[in-house]
Amino acid sequence: MKVLLDSHIVLWAVAGSSRLPAVARGLIADPLNEVWFSAATVWEVQIKSSLGRPDFRVDAAQMRKRLLGGGARELAISGGHAAQVAHLPPLHKDPFDRLLVAQARAEGFTLVTHDDAVAAYGRGVMRV
Repeated sequence: MKVLLDSHIVLWAVAGSSRLPAVARGLIADPLNEVWFSAATVWEVQIKSSLGRPDFRVDAAQMRKRLLGGGARELAISGGHAAQVAHLPPLHKDPFDRLLVAQARAEGFTLVTHDDAVAAYGRGVMRV
């Protein structure tokens, strides 16, 4: 399975946090899965970290380096991904989350999240 990690899943995984659900940990560790993170996540972490958000106190460049070093693949943002956002119902206002859902659907990936609002999109999203 090709899994795209939601931003908070990325943060918990990189930090080795106990908040990372066991299901997500298993999906990431399964050698049969391709684990992906979005360039949008790196962008989101950098923006929110620079705004002083306590839940985003992470060096985005170091986070990216650790993800790539751990075998995760980076998904670039395309114009097609951005355009796909227009086809999503207005369930969630966070533009980063909406882009991740659009990317997962466009690429045939499963977006792994712990966010109920993101999980409400259904198709292409797995809440863990």
